[in-house]
Amino acid sequence: MIVKIEARSHQAPKVQECLTRYGCNIKTRLGLHETSPEYCAEDGLVILELTGKKEENEQLKKELESLEGVTVQYLEI
Repeated sequence: MIVKIEARSHQAPKVQECLTRYGCNIKTRLGLHETSPEYCAEDGLVILELTGKKEENEQLKKELESLEGVTVQYLEI
């Protein structure tokens, strides 16, 4: 699952709450955003490797998508 967050400073706590609620379904989590000494991006990506029941992962997706500025896509390789 790929999660795009457009307003990190505002939405990150809400996203974190969702991820914590479904923590047992998250095997791997990687957060990415552009940063340098002069700049810190307001948008970012969270890449999740999910385990657990499909229904629970769908519920996580719905909860994340209910947050303004958060977009979710599944990625299968």
